[in-house]
Amino acid sequence: MGKRLIQIFGFLISMLGWLFVLCTMFMNYWRIVQIGGQGGSAMIKVAWYWSTLWMDCYSDSTAISSCKENYVLSTITTVVQRVRALLICGIILGFLGAICCFVGMECTYIGGGEKNKDKVFLAGSMFHLFGGFSDIAAYCLYINKVIKVTFTQTSSGVQQYRIGTPIFLGLVGAGLIVIGAILYAVTVYRVLFPKTSVGNTNGGTQADVVPRTARRTIKPGYYSHPRLYGSNGSGRTISSKLSRISQITPAKLEHRDSFV
Repeated sequence: MGKRLIQIFGFLISMLGWLFVLCTMFMNYWRIVQIGGQGGSAMIKVAWYWSTLWMDCYSDSTAISSCKENYVLSTITTVVQRVRALLICGIILGFLGAICCFVGMECTYIGGGEKNKDKVFLAGSMFHLFGGFSDIAAYCLYINKVIKVTFTQTSSGVQQYRIGTPIFLGLVGAGLIVIGAILYAVTVYRVLFPKTSVGNTNGGTQADVVPRTARRTIKPGYYSHPRLYGSNGSGRTISSKLSRISQITPAKLEHRDSFV
């Protein structure tokens, strides 16, 4: 799978995860408890207490709900405030990551050269990763509070809630965000770990590396390449003359001496 396809696949996965997280912030039944009939009433057979990040509600079998909104910080618990803060921080980081990843993707024509686009894309993947972990921390904090109240409070006046659907949907969305961020980082890992040149282990530059063949010294002789010697202007090289001299026999030398 090519770099472009991995980036597009990661972008789609991360956007789907952020869609799940955004939906959970406005969904009902973050925690819910079911209660039986109230005092033997023939009309009200069952009732539910349930909560969201913004309100606490009560519903009965007659489909009548009564909610108390919790928009003032002084009226909500510390855990809910922390969960809100973590989710909002995660969404902001995800928004920044979506912009950076869109600019740094290979299939887009904005963001400058390839190296600059890879850096921007890597920054976007880090925003997605931190945003996903922030969302996971928010959901885990809420789950811990519900479980702690359920298993530690034995008083009959304390409602023992159970975890609702938005928590599970949010955890799935946060997991998709983290997977998308990992896919982003895989495509640009060479920005963090560039390839090192072969033979450059002593800290020198690549220009300082001299090939082994270039270090060999060339000794002139009869068996050297003819192009190493110059030409005398008549089309015959010096090496060809030397080869002709080496073919003179002793008889020819005696004939030349007797003539002299």
